[in-house]
Amino acid sequence: MGFGELFFLAVGLSMDAFAVSVCKGLALKRADRKTMYTCGIWFGAFQALMPLIGFLLGSMFAGAIEAFDHWVAFGLLVIIGLNMLKEAFFEDDAQEQEDKSGDLSAKTMFVLAIATSIDALAVGISLAMAGNVNIWMAVALIGVTTFILSAGGVKVGSVFGDRFEKKAQIAGGAILILLGLKILLEHLGVI
Repeated sequence: MGFGELFFLAVGLSMDAFAVSVCKGLALKRADRKTMYTCGIWFGAFQALMPLIGFLLGSMFAGAIEAFDHWVAFGLLVIIGLNMLKEAFFEDDAQEQEDKSGDLSAKTMFVLAIATSIDALAVGISLAMAGNVNIWMAVALIGVTTFILSAGGVKVGSVFGDRFEKKAQIAGGAILILLGLKILLEHLGVI
């Protein structure tokens, strides 16, 4: 997987964190550097850590499922992408209100960082199955991209409100589905 594909993967994965950061900016009505960096660090660190854990887990089992690993990678990415699309269109109001609170405590940010990075764990497993991936470059790119988009999301939320939240989730879901399809078609020899 090349740099361009990893970049699009990083952007797709960071869309949940971006959407939550927009909500934080909306709730706080201000985008000071401390708030921007707090969201960026929490979300960026977890989005970097989870694919690494997933990759290590996936690598342990790669030999056992080598014959159908491309189907596993495809399935995981499509499920995650479809879930992001579902959340964009049918988001639970209770979860939405929780995300929109201005609370930046360690407890709240930890829960949100875990919730927005679970999909990155599955993507890490997919990367192990896809093979030919520089996991360190992937992890760094995912972490930095998420940091930048999350910090920027706080600013966007404080200025523009929730106008971009659904669009970000839709774009992220579509990117993950397309990457899953590309991995499958490459392994099947179609492209």
